Formats: sequence, structure tokens, C-alpha cells
Amino acid sequence: MDCLRALVVTIAGLVAFPVAGMAQDVVFDLGPEEFVQAGGSDIVVSGYSVPSLADWNNDLLNDLIVGEGGSYGEAKVRVYLNVGTEADPCFTDHFFVQSDGRDLACPAQGCLGCFPRVVYWDEDDRKDLLVGQANGTVKIFLNVTDNNEPAFDAGANVKVGSGDAWDLDVGARATPVLVDWNEDGMLDIVSGALDGMIHVYYNCGCGGAVPPHFYFSPPDGSYVLADARDLFVLSGRSSPVVMDLDGDGKKDLLVGNTDGLILFYQNTGTESLPMFEGYSVVLSEGVPIDLPGAPRSRPAVCHWTGDGHFGPKDGYWDLLVGSGDGKIRLYRGIPKIGDFDADGTLDGDDFTLLVRALDQPLGPEGSPADLNADGAVDDQDLRLFADLWRADHPE
Repeated sequence: MDCLRALVVTIAGLVAFPVAGMAQDVVFDLGPEEFVQAGGSDIVVSGYSVPSLADWNNDLLNDLIVGEGGSYGEAKVRVYLNVGTEADPCFTDHFFVQSDGRDLACPAQGCLGCFPRVVYWDEDDRKDLLVGQANGTVKIFLNVTDNNEPAFDAGANVKVGSGDAWDLDVGARATPVLVDWNEDGMLDIVSGALDGMIHVYYNCGCGGAVPPHFYFSPPDGSYVLADARDLFVLSGRSSPVVMDLDGDGKKDLLVGNTDGLILFYQNTGTESLPMFEGYSVVLSEGVPIDLPGAPRSRPAVCHWTGDGHFGPKDGYWDLLVGSGDGKIRLYRGIPKIGDFDADGTLDGDDFTLLVRALDQPLGPEGSPADLNADGAVDDQDLRLFADLWRADHPE
């Protein structure tokens, strides 16, 4: 049984948001809002939730890693192990990540406790933890055990400048990711912040590419540009995801903000020199994702399932979103029409599935192969599939 309870998305009028530049031509409309559960109940962490997926214990299943905390006191990092399957993730209880023999803790402040991301920082091939701090600094916690039961050292502030002269510092509310931003084969840090900017720290490769060094970066880094000026994320508290989201081979930005929206910035530059023009708002069932209360949306792109409901190869990315209510929302990618196996492409496998359903009786639930929804899979559906194929294979 699926361990997630799908909830009906809040019915609201479609609000007109300012959109500029090329991004307005790219629309991401995801599935309905769901709340991730553990032990049959919605997960609700202490303070502001920051989710991501990673295989924590090397069992080839994605687990849920969640930063928590905010306002005051100590914040921690939870791990919910996947006790289900790849096709149907299921979580029960959690435990806290260990650092130096105790629960890993961050000083909470305002709307952020811990912002954790699993990374491979050094050369030992063990998963480490990069953690954004509320005060604007970033810590790296090195794995001192193994990849089956990770535990970490006391952590150290990530340094920048010649000879690691300064702490990396985005000012407040650091939300870092590790990614090769300029395609030089070395991992850089890209971080959001309270100021709404996207800060970049380039790995100089000084003394080797691993672990990263940022000798040529000032404490606040360089700034990503949009429309020939510093990119400012609407309402501030930027929280970026960096990856190719539209399939054009260039890394894009998906960003959370203070207001609880998810904004897509399309890369109009190149893979090695990303540039951006405007944004579009990510939708759920045709309505902008717009979290209630004190939202502070913190997105993480993932592939929630590897097979099952959304296809054997999970060809569509899904979206986890943390927020101020401590819950974790999931929005699944919707396969395009005609992609019956949901592997991301219209191909011979989809044609085979259509042919097998041709002229066969339909059950009460219908069939995705009934493309025109007339209650039968017939030659009209074959013609429609042919049109979809030609559109998907223009050459």
C-alpha cells in the first residue's frame, strides 16, 4: 500500500505573477499536492523543514534527509530510512544524524535551522554532509565511519579566500548546493540567502580539485546574473536547485522564496556560463504552488520512484518542498500524453503497449492508451499516437 496520502490541492484562483523573458515559454505543471508520511501520519518536524533524498545506508533505496529547526535553540538533521521499495517509498520512525558522538546541531535563527545536503567532499568516497547555517555560513561534516551507517566529525566552516582566510558567508540563511557551475570539471558551491541573491563560489583547484578550495572567492562570493544584473529572487530567502530541468542540456535554476512559491529560471546562456532572463511560476494541477502561513519554500528535485506508478525508469522529475509548517510536500511529474511507460520518451515500447491494447475491452478504470477518451482503443488512437510521435521526433 502506498505510504503517501494524496490530498486534494487547495482550490484557489490563478494569481497573475510578474513574468519576464524567455522563461515564460516554459511551464512546469506538476501533479497534485501530497504530504510525505512516516508511520501512517504526515511528517511534521520541529520548525522549518528542509527535505532531500539520498541513499543514506547503501541499500539502493532513496531515504529522506530532513533539516529542521528555526527561531531559536538548536536545530538537527533527521533521517527517515526507506523501508518500502523503489516503486513505493515508505518511512517509519526517524533518527538524528550523529556528529562527534552526539546529535548534529546547528544554531537556529529566524526561519532556518539546518539546511543539509549529502555530498562527496573529499577523496575517500564516503558520503559527507554540507550544511547551510542560519547565520550565513556553511559547514562541512566529514564522514568518519562508512556509507552503511554514516557518522560525522565535529564539522568545520567552509573557508574562502587566499589560504582559506575567511569563512564563506552569504549574510544569513545559507542554502548551499554542490555543483559544477562553470563546467570546468570541479565542484563549486551555489547558495541562496536571505538577501534573495544566488551566491557562487568557484573551486579554484588550488592543490587539487578535491576537496574544493575557493581561494579566489570573497566571503559573499560572486552573483548569478539575470537580465544583465544581479539575479534577485522575488521576496528574498532564495533556496536554489541547480540542474537541467527543461532538457536542453543547460543547467537551470529552480528556486524557493519567502512567499512559498517555486520559481523556474531558464538558462538562456550556456552550460559553462549560465545566464537567466525572467522566471515562471511552477504549477500544481494548473495552480501556482503557493504555500500557506510562514512558508519559506525550500525545494529539492528528485526521482521519487524508480518504477511502479510513474514508470519503470522514472523519466520525470518530482519535487519535494519543505516549509514553515514543518511538513514535507511532494509534487510528482506528470508523464506526457502517449508516454505509456513514463520513461520520458515516446518510443517503440509505447507503440507496443498501444498495439497490445488495440481493440481489447476496457475495464471500468479505462486505459491510458485510449488517447481520445471515447471508451475504446482503436485506429483513431493509432492516428493520434502517430501525430504525437511526429511532434516528438521532428527530424
